[in-house]
Amino acid sequence: MNGPAATPRPDLPQPDIEAALRIAPDALRRAPLERLVRLLVYGLMAAAFAVMCHNVGFNPDTFGRGMSKLLGFMSGMFPPTANGGEVRILTALATTFAMAVAGTALAVAGALPLGLLGAKTLVRQPLVHFLIRRTFDMFRGIPALVWALVLIVAFGLGPFGGVIALALSDIPRLAKLNAEAIENADTRPQEGIRAAGGNALHAIRFGLLPQVAPVIASQSLYVLESNFRSAAILGIVGAGGIGYELEERIRIFAFDQVAWIVIAYVICVMILDFVSERIRTHLIHG
Repeated sequence: MNGPAATPRPDLPQPDIEAALRIAPDALRRAPLERLVRLLVYGLMAAAFAVMCHNVGFNPDTFGRGMSKLLGFMSGMFPPTANGGEVRILTALATTFAMAVAGTALAVAGALPLGLLGAKTLVRQPLVHFLIRRTFDMFRGIPALVWALVLIVAFGLGPFGGVIALALSDIPRLAKLNAEAIENADTRPQEGIRAAGGNALHAIRFGLLPQVAPVIASQSLYVLESNFRSAAILGIVGAGGIGYELEERIRIFAFDQVAWIVIAYVICVMILDFVSERIRTHLIHG
């Protein structure tokens, strides 16, 4: 048995049925057009992807031939062996680590004053701040490999050019990170030092740097990890270290020795990452 029909309550908003009926045809008319536009966009994206694949020479036939060669190379990697070159390879790994440490140290020393100049809380003139930050962005666009190619021509083959290349590529990156850390620091300690009679250097030394030092140290350790990986690539173009040993054995198709070098290098990277992560965790969280 059905109850009495519900009567609309005047205190509640009532649906505007006529307005809904007027809107519905418009929505139905727009739906096919929206689907057409969506299909057109997807079609243009697919066409652009196909053009890019064609420009880089990617096709199934090339991919198949390359994979067959790659499998052949990988089969020659086992069992890995140093063929009596353990001392030479480990010495090259030590050289690569020294390059990373030296390049990072130079970058940290150069990025700290630049980070102070790039912080808008210290350099309050908008135009000057804008020019400094855009300069950081411009130099950050130059990778370490390009610096290495230029510096090896200038300084000759060997690790020295690689060290300078790492430093030059890291300084603008660390400077930007340092500037952002300084901008996020609490300004009240600096204001208190200035109010007590201290000058600007006192405010930076005792009010700012103690706050940002753990963050800067953590960022520097992360850059060190990155540089240890990048230093191997720089060695391939003539900067010495493990990259040179790796390139030499690839050139003579000694893939069993390549595998030994890669395994040793990966182990060193894992150890460095583990130690660096523990130090960074201690610096940030105490």
